[in-house]
Amino acid sequence: MKIKYWLMFSYFIVMLLPIIGFYVLYVSLTSLDKQRDIQEHFEMMNSIKELEDLLEEPSLYHYEKGRDYHEVAELANSSMLIKLYRSDGLHLFTTLEDGLQPYWENVENLYKDLNVLKKNHRTYSMKRAVFVDNKIVGIYEVSIVREAWVKGVADRSWLLVALGSMFFLTVYVLMIALLNKKLNRPLTSLMEQMSAFAQGNNEIVSIKHGNDEVGELIKRFMEMKKQVEDSAAQLRQEQQSKEFIVASLSHDLKTPLTVISVYTEALLNNKNLSETEIKEYRTILSEKLIYMKQMLDDLTTYTALQSSQMKMNFVKIDGEEFFEMLFSGFEESCLKKEIHLTVQAENNETYVVDSKQMVRVIDNIVGNAVRHTEQRGNVWLGVFTSHQPLPFWIFPSFIEELEDWRDGGTIIITQNDGDAVPEEMKKSMFEPFVQADQARGKGGSAGLGLSIAKELMEKQNGKIKLWSEQGYGTLVACWLKEGEGK
Repeated sequence: MKIKYWLMFSYFIVMLLPIIGFYVLYVSLTSLDKQRDIQEHFEMMNSIKELEDLLEEPSLYHYEKGRDYHEVAELANSSMLIKLYRSDGLHLFTTLEDGLQPYWENVENLYKDLNVLKKNHRTYSMKRAVFVDNKIVGIYEVSIVREAWVKGVADRSWLLVALGSMFFLTVYVLMIALLNKKLNRPLTSLMEQMSAFAQGNNEIVSIKHGNDEVGELIKRFMEMKKQVEDSAAQLRQEQQSKEFIVASLSHDLKTPLTVISVYTEALLNNKNLSETEIKEYRTILSEKLIYMKQMLDDLTTYTALQSSQMKMNFVKIDGEEFFEMLFSGFEESCLKKEIHLTVQAENNETYVVDSKQMVRVIDNIVGNAVRHTEQRGNVWLGVFTSHQPLPFWIFPSFIEELEDWRDGGTIIITQNDGDAVPEEMKKSMFEPFVQADQARGKGGSAGLGLSIAKELMEKQNGKIKLWSEQGYGTLVACWLKEGEGK
């Protein structure tokens, strides 16, 4: 007989026992609850009424640091809990936690179920508001333990547990005797082989077994062995990746740290600096610190994306308002380099995206475009739905491929003139810590911006691509699905 049939039979018996027990307990407790319900209701209401004169005193709900609520504490006992809240959610006092520092309670939860007598397994509780001139100044909550009910539940539960335990023990001993021969012995042999594998012995000795679940288990063990070996290889690869990240980050931080050290020492030790030089040094220090902060922020985001810790918050947005907001704020950075910025943001579609992460995507892409555009150059930024024609300013050599690529969706285009990305680097520009050689030292990037943008677009069922050609410049396009579906 196969193991599963023995298990099915034993499971049936063991599962049937608690069902019968819970049913008996339920019937018993329901009867007890009906007997005690009305009586406890009136007892609770009378208890609260006796406390009203003191608890509805408005002065109790004025927060004073170190205030002694002994007059409230004297009303409570081991079976009663009193909590006081200010109307804005400040938790002032709890009788069972003397000396507790005030803290804020969620206002929505606080005002929920006011003047409603709530009953659960162990307590009755009620929250009431305190008014002054028809304005709520505080809320008190009184909870009273259902002692008679709890005692009745305990008595019935112990009796049921005792009877159930006896029956369960009998079934347990019988099942152990029946399953030991068919299950325990072959599994012990398998465990010995697993221990040997864990100690580094990859040779598996054949175990006698029938055509049953144990044979299937041995098969699964072999599959597990392969998975462990694959996982070990993956861990080694991830370790190499981490070492690469540390090395790249150390390399990119070395230059700004050196600059910060030199200029800080100059400001601290050189008393002959002019006001212009001091102002210039401070500006450089500020820029380098901002650069380092951006690098660390990018690294944090990239790490979260790789470990699936980042949760996407999808919302439905109106394209016209969203893209006007998304494209704003780049004028100042362009003015500093005298760059001419062209923006087109006409859009009447709706989208389901994570708006916060879309801001990060566009900031990264436009930041790259501005950083790699020479003084008095041009940057173009626009969004175009599937039924809108491409703008005239798209570089001619990109138009045909871009038309095919954008089929069925909205594209966000960032284009700048200037030096092109080297041909051999185009395919790797969306990999982490990859920068064009001429980009090193320009600041503002650790080589993670495009990698982060790619990850975020893919998490929103979108895509991203780069085109670049010498004599024209570079274009980066993001594709989004139109409508309400992600």
